[in-house]
Amino acid sequence: MLAHAQELVYSLKALMPTQYQKDNLDAMLALFLEAQGHPLPEHSQTKSPSAISRFLNVNPWSTREMIRMVRSWALQTVFKVLESSGKGRKPFLQVIIDLTTLEKRGKFQEFSDLIRVYNGKRGLHLVVVYLVIGRCRIPWNFRVWRGKGTPSPPQLGLKLVKRLPQSLTQHFQTIILADTAFGSVEFLEGIRQLKYHAVTGVAISRKLADGRLLRRLHQQGQQVYLFGLNFPVTVSWYYLKRDNGKLEKRFVLSTRPIKASTLKW
Repeated sequence: MLAHAQELVYSLKALMPTQYQKDNLDAMLALFLEAQGHPLPEHSQTKSPSAISRFLNVNPWSTREMIRMVRSWALQTVFKVLESSGKGRKPFLQVIIDLTTLEKRGKFQEFSDLIRVYNGKRGLHLVVVYLVIGRCRIPWNFRVWRGKGTPSPPQLGLKLVKRLPQSLTQHFQTIILADTAFGSVEFLEGIRQLKYHAVTGVAISRKLADGRLLRRLHQQGQQVYLFGLNFPVTVSWYYLKRDNGKLEKRFVLSTRPIKASTLKW
């Protein structure tokens, strides 16, 4: 794995048009690969934050070519994992969908149609897809949420799932994992039509088909009909410890029958 990772890094550096940009890419990779929880430019020991900012926002280099190269390497790694798993039951492919905000301060004319305020944060709001196979977690694709009047995060997430390569999904049992922002009726129905299994968060205030609120349920792992959804889902809950030490009750659903303990896990 280390040899393949080194080969990938050298290939990515070869895409940079100048030595200056290669050095900036080196500095960024060093921040991430240290895995100390300090990946921001101000923590770099070799390049200034302004230099890394220019690399990300001003300097020209082929983003598309870099994405293609990383994806090609990722698929090679995935199929090696598949080959080592042997015959029998298909292994699991977890597809994690997340809404991530890259906060932006100041004026960016080139990004004027992309920067929005969402949940009190100003910046680029990205719907990101990660692939998880065994111990490998791979960033795969993303879309920018462009604000009101454009496709919503759940709609963008569904489009990204539809664009997963069949050469990948046909070899795995595919599970879609997403937080509460993607628990809409449209998203869940879309995933079901694709014949995938979805596990998502669900708002505690969500209504059932009979008019009751979800938080009134007392039995974990039971199948219920959510308001507006024409098929049953399995519901459970867990308690998340917040920064203030208090426990917050969180609900989660599965589009297929599943044990409560497995669903919470």
